[in-house]
Amino acid sequence: MKKADKIDEIKPVDFSGGMRGKHSEKYRKGHTVKISHVDKTVTVQRFIPDRDAVVLDKDIKAFFPNAEAVNNALRALIAIIPDKRKQVSTAHSI
Repeated sequence: MKKADKIDEIKPVDFSGGMRGKHSEKYRKGHTVKISHVDKTVTVQRFIPDRDAVVLDKDIKAFFPNAEAVNNALRALIAIIPDKRKQVSTAHSI
């Protein structure tokens, strides 16, 4: 018998009853991952998102496939906004 014959067929999973974003708030606060090794030991790792991380809403995320796309769009927006930083720093220095 071939090895492939021993493996059960992977059945499709129906996620239609799921709720998108159900655990996102907890995820933003950090999460723990337990990794079980072959030698029966377990490694526990705590993951805390970078405090500067930005989480996009679902409707916004549909337009940006990755961080590079978000950064490019923000740079284009910054380029057309009048530079208020110079005016604010000049006003405070008077």
